[in-house]
Amino acid sequence: MGIEVGGLFGLIILILDIYAIVKIVGSGASTGAKVLWILLILILPIVGFILWLLFGPSRPATAASM
Repeated sequence: MGIEVGGLFGLIILILDIYAIVKIVGSGASTGAKVLWILLILILPIVGFILWLLFGPSRPATAASM
């Protein structure tokens, strides 16, 4: 039972950040917006994820917009 709470919390944040980045890359937002959202999540993992969850691009990219 050597799992620390901090380590488990960090792992959960990492998984959520990876999920957000995958969703951002697949979104229909402009390339500049995608880069800014990804940088925000990489620099501020917890705050960036929460901001993306509230305000980030949510519509998926369509074949016509790619």
